[in-house]
Amino acid sequence: MSLPRCPSYYNATIKHETHYPQLEGELEVDVVIIGGGFTGVATALELSEQGISVAIVEANKIAWGATGRNGGQVTGSLSGDKAMVKQLQNSIGIEAEQFVWDLRWRGHEIIKQRVAKYGIDCDLKYGHLHTAYKPAHMAEMLATFDEGARRGMADELILVSKAGISDYLDTPLYHGGLLNKRNMHLHSVNLCIGEARAAEANGAKIFEYSQVIDIQDGEQVVVKTPKGQITAKTAVLAGNAYHKLARNKLSGLLFPASLGNCATVRLDPALAKQLNPHDLAVYDSRFVLDYYRMTADHRLMFGGGTNYSGRDSKHVADELRPALERTFPKLKGIEIEFEWTGMAGIVVNRIPQLGKISPNLFYCQGYSGHGVATSHIMGEIMAQAVRGQLEEFDLFANMKQIRLPVGEWLGKQGMALGMLYYRMMEHFR
Repeated sequence: MSLPRCPSYYNATIKHETHYPQLEGELEVDVVIIGGGFTGVATALELSEQGISVAIVEANKIAWGATGRNGGQVTGSLSGDKAMVKQLQNSIGIEAEQFVWDLRWRGHEIIKQRVAKYGIDCDLKYGHLHTAYKPAHMAEMLATFDEGARRGMADELILVSKAGISDYLDTPLYHGGLLNKRNMHLHSVNLCIGEARAAEANGAKIFEYSQVIDIQDGEQVVVKTPKGQITAKTAVLAGNAYHKLARNKLSGLLFPASLGNCATVRLDPALAKQLNPHDLAVYDSRFVLDYYRMTADHRLMFGGGTNYSGRDSKHVADELRPALERTFPKLKGIEIEFEWTGMAGIVVNRIPQLGKISPNLFYCQGYSGHGVATSHIMGEIMAQAVRGQLEEFDLFANMKQIRLPVGEWLGKQGMALGMLYYRMMEHFR
């Protein structure tokens, strides 16, 4: 059953709502992509720019899933970076560290270029502050600063002391932080819709409310929906935590985690500037962290409280309010106008999962809460792969993934227990 958009701030402020048709009848293209979030749309746009015929089939609306429910932060905090380096050393040797470092920023460049090339109005802004929740967390900030300076980012990083935090945030919480001027924040839904419009202008076919009910794989792939079907040379599964396709191949690899987010009523612009004078995106240094930023119309968007059981929270605003008010005491009692949840796809070792189910059926998933930038990187790699350029795809496809040999429900409980362990370990950091 197809569903409407969730009641998020993003969906209340869409610049160009989508009205793509439901798939009816038969269509033949080079590539069919299942899923209309960042991964699917980014891949489709890459392919359409190369003149390859491509179609997207989305069960609900473009940007309906995690793409339209996140915090809108584009950071170089690449999930699974250490695990990636360790595994890549076996295939590319000493180049592994530089490859992963460059990967951190690749999504930023793709997004910036797209926004400029296609004139996408998505409230793109620069600046992010990673805050130290405890004094001991400053060691992590210093190590990141030193690595960034060593790799040519000295002009884009500022190490902030505890006393200096007040120059950036009106909060009593933090013991310092690291300001990154390269990182960005934006309106996720408007970005994704803007990219979809660009892909359509390049010839891509897009279908909404077209849930895939069957995939027949042979010399060609036939993707079937209730009222139509698409035949293609290649298909890409890009549904992340929201699809249940190809479970015999993909089960036990990825587990959903529920992320809560909210947005206050509009603040007086002077108050918004007092709370966050440089208009930065922020997240803290805990394993289970809070993240927030100001929207273009001066609301505080605040997220956190990840639920690793995979169950949606029913009272998001009530759950987030204590953390919001602890962060900004001046907002005590503020009205929260929007609240919503979303499912992130969590991977045990945090390495994005790229692979093939068969020679012409690809999949791409598992960004573990850092999907805005990572999905664009993977979209580029997937577009290369379906054109036969497999070098980078194979680097990820050949990485060892941890498959939990249990059902989804038991796997979720295992993930929840694992995060409980990390919460406990927080006391010793």
